[in-house]
Amino acid sequence: MKTLQSIRSIHARAVDVPLNRPLGTSAATLRSAPLVLVDVTSEDGITGHAYLFAYTRAAGPAIISMLKGIEEMVKGDVVAPVDLGRKLAKRFRLIGVQGVVRMAIAAFDICCWDILAKAAGQPLSHLLGANASSVPAYNSNGLGLMEPARVAAEALELLEPGFSAIKLRLGFPTIAEDLANMRAVRRAVPDHVAVMVDFNQGLDLPEAMKRGYALDCEGASWIEEPIRHDDYAGNAELAAALQTPIQIGENFSGPHAMAIAIAQRAADIMMPDLERIGGITGWQRAAALAYAHDIPMSSHLFPEVSAHLMAATPTAHLLEYVDWANAILSEPLRIDDGRAVLSTTPGVGLAWDEKAISRYAYA
Repeated sequence: MKTLQSIRSIHARAVDVPLNRPLGTSAATLRSAPLVLVDVTSEDGITGHAYLFAYTRAAGPAIISMLKGIEEMVKGDVVAPVDLGRKLAKRFRLIGVQGVVRMAIAAFDICCWDILAKAAGQPLSHLLGANASSVPAYNSNGLGLMEPARVAAEALELLEPGFSAIKLRLGFPTIAEDLANMRAVRRAVPDHVAVMVDFNQGLDLPEAMKRGYALDCEGASWIEEPIRHDDYAGNAELAAALQTPIQIGENFSGPHAMAIAIAQRAADIMMPDLERIGGITGWQRAAALAYAHDIPMSSHLFPEVSAHLMAATPTAHLLEYVDWANAILSEPLRIDDGRAVLSTTPGVGLAWDEKAISRYAYA
């Protein structure tokens, strides 16, 4: 492995990529994915890549501005993610390491790990001590809020790449509508297919309890974020009362939030989000928490990098697969018989398609 080099520059740009399958949730309908693409280059010319999901186009320029500020703070520093993370946490202490600040730091962390893996000539999973060639995944594209016939047809389409697990969004105005869609999907897909459901925080506690009891009889593999994500006491009530596992975690803002949720028994299974948990460094800390408490751990979005991390996660459950970044990647993540195939090239598995980027760029 080469001697650690220092940081030369950070470059970021925003793209808005149309979704192949619009995603209707209880919060809003997503028709495109606003992404921020980040490149960190070391003094010896190695460039690390990462991307963030900005949720709204307005957040893209804010994240880019934050990354420019980070560049001023770390330029010339050695590419050492743990040390850099400690430095940035101290520098941003007064504003708070939350929201776009945490997202920007996470992207920077991922880029630094990409540089280290490339310098070592190893895929990220190998650098982290894992040797798996693939990890189990579920198809999380589409299956939004729509009428039962459409959702059943789309469920079958999502199984075509060999998936044996899919995720259905719920949160209609009435429990009858939620049950109609769940039953339509269960009737359409083979019995062995796992169907997870996601309410996107759309319910209050009494309604979540009512719908949870109903779903206990419908074969759901987990109930994701039924209520506000940080209502750990409420989620704990649901986890204790329902037979179906409660899944939370995509909104954990760093490993400390996950530790609090674990202490309150807020969920049966957890799924940290790479950009909110703190990048690769934050993910490793979250994986250690999950291991210490024997909690199955899945991923949220960012399947290209998350596949490597899941391979090195002791309690790994399922990788969430979405194709949102495929259009701007020169080598999209490959799915083989429902498993995500880890890239074998050195790094985290990201390489840009510059022609496509120019087509979708907006900032």
